[in-house]
Amino acid sequence: MKPFSEACEQNKQPILTIISKYFTNASNILEIGSGTGQHAVFFAEQLAHLNWHCTDQLVYHEGIKQWLADYQGNNLRGPYLLDVTDSTTWPEEKFDGVFSANTAHIMSWPAVICMFNGVGNTLSSKGFFCLYGPFNYNGRYTSASNQQFDNYLKSRDSLSGIRDFDDLNKLANQAGLTLVNDYEMPVNNRTLVWQKS
Repeated sequence: MKPFSEACEQNKQPILTIISKYFTNASNILEIGSGTGQHAVFFAEQLAHLNWHCTDQLVYHEGIKQWLADYQGNNLRGPYLLDVTDSTTWPEEKFDGVFSANTAHIMSWPAVICMFNGVGNTLSSKGFFCLYGPFNYNGRYTSASNQQFDNYLKSRDSLSGIRDFDDLNKLANQAGLTLVNDYEMPVNNRTLVWQKS
């Protein structure tokens, strides 16, 4: 059965509003953790000047392929295997944009570190990294629902959990990325945008 995420349907338009500002002059976008593939299809359709490259772990590829099979355009690539902790699965080519949604709180912290290192190596100079999801600030939750969500995440996998903005920004800086904006999004989420120096 073709996978479906209600959250993707609800957040795709708000996310598009943000990323379209930063991917206007881009041509190749790497998506880390394409999940169902819904975001990829929608963004490729709406940003037809881009070549959108889907990646994820192998377990998600069949679902992504089902979404890609229904897409009529020719600017969608993949899905490709990408395990952020395995350097051999990162693409050798450079991308002028990287996008990822709802991944940092699912990954373990060591995996998050690997993701930022990989983005720093993969992103072209002046390219943007857009990261969507829930984040904490100064060690505090931004809402009661985010705290409940974090408790759920940790009960399912003790290595997961909502990450603190300062910790992520430190990783970004170490990877040669500078924060350019932090957008408030619906349902207590954010979109963080960094640029490669």
